[in-house]
Amino acid sequence: MQRVIGDDGFGYFSTAYEIYTVLLLISTTGLPVAMSRLISKATSLGHYRQVRRVYTTSRAIFLLLGLVSTALMMVFCRQLASFQEQPNAWFAILCLGPCALLMGFMSTYRGFFQGQGNMIPTSVSQVIEALFKLIIGLAAAFFLAWYTGNVAFAAGGAILGVTFSCIISSGYLMHCFHKAYGQLPEGDDEALTSRETARQLLSIAVPITIGSAGMQILTVLETKLYMGQLLDKLLLAQDVVDNMKGVYNMTQTVYNMPIAFIAPITISIIPAITASLTLNENKAARATAESAARVTGLLSLPCTVGLMVLSKPIMALLGGYTGEKLDLAAGLMTLLGISVFLHAVVQLTNAIMQAHGHAQIPVINTLLSGAARLVMVYILVGNPAIGLLGVPIGTALCNLAIAVLNLIAMRRCIAEKTRVVANVLRAAIPAAAMGAAAYG
Repeated sequence: MQRVIGDDGFGYFSTAYEIYTVLLLISTTGLPVAMSRLISKATSLGHYRQVRRVYTTSRAIFLLLGLVSTALMMVFCRQLASFQEQPNAWFAILCLGPCALLMGFMSTYRGFFQGQGNMIPTSVSQVIEALFKLIIGLAAAFFLAWYTGNVAFAAGGAILGVTFSCIISSGYLMHCFHKAYGQLPEGDDEALTSRETARQLLSIAVPITIGSAGMQILTVLETKLYMGQLLDKLLLAQDVVDNMKGVYNMTQTVYNMPIAFIAPITISIIPAITASLTLNENKAARATAESAARVTGLLSLPCTVGLMVLSKPIMALLGGYTGEKLDLAAGLMTLLGISVFLHAVVQLTNAIMQAHGHAQIPVINTLLSGAARLVMVYILVGNPAIGLLGVPIGTALCNLAIAVLNLIAMRRCIAEKTRVVANVLRAAIPAAAMGAAAYG
């Protein structure tokens, strides 16, 4: 897709996605986790009326937040683009606006299925979403690039693929949900009121949302900071900076690929650990967490080593870069590769803490480390010898700080000691051997 719309167009695409992600995290990040925890707890106790109450209450909250987020993106698309130092990204932001509402519906269904311990509908819907995003996004980007000759409109066309893929994925999830919801036992429990259920949902969701959305807001501010430093401190031209941002966003896309394999693990262990803790099966909860740690290390460590060792050929293949652009992309990819493992540990420890009812601790760790990251990026990018490489350096140091703080907090707050580090690092020697062979 980047070859269709160019590096500057990819920058517009990514700018729209950054803003969308902020609003999406605010409206949908914490609630699916809260839903899955409460539904898992109610299901393990056989309280099926409460399962229904959790779903209906969550749906109302999702609808409200999704409508507000969509309205903000579509009404203030030009102002949001200008804030990000990329005024031409307004059309991409406008096209992406409806996704905020659609993702609210999708998150409701996914939270329900996760709480039931059924990840199949979520997985299939994500495959459908990715497939149609690619097909429709490429087709729209090609057409608008040919018809208008305008890179900004081509980037908006690529974004349309995201919107249409959400519509199709929502339809699939709705079909699966109605079938599963109808098969729930009636239950003889007395469900809590909608107000009390909403209070329970928000008490879990708000800390998680603050941490995730706060980190994404800091990422948006980081973009503004490093774009400003490149333009004002290093005195680079706007088109040069737009292209550099496009290259960096392409490396971020590659970086997010292995991260996507870690997210399902952390999502699935939250209801599993919650169910074990509800039944006072602490050893089972620890076993689940340690098993997830082993799988996390098995996936993330080889990816980290591979992206670092093979950064240049990877970016030449996936980005089509040559010359100076390839050197920049390879340097960025090498540094981002370090963050794959660190970010995986952050996701894992966040999920374990959330499942044990300590969601507020990762939030504090994330926000403190994120604020320090802004300072580091501002200083590093302003140094001509470092430039844009300062951004992934700040990302790696930030993830390291969060991981260390989370691990320290786990030792203090969780009674059943969980050996996360030992299990995550089991794949270190094979990953190093693989990296040496690949390099050779």
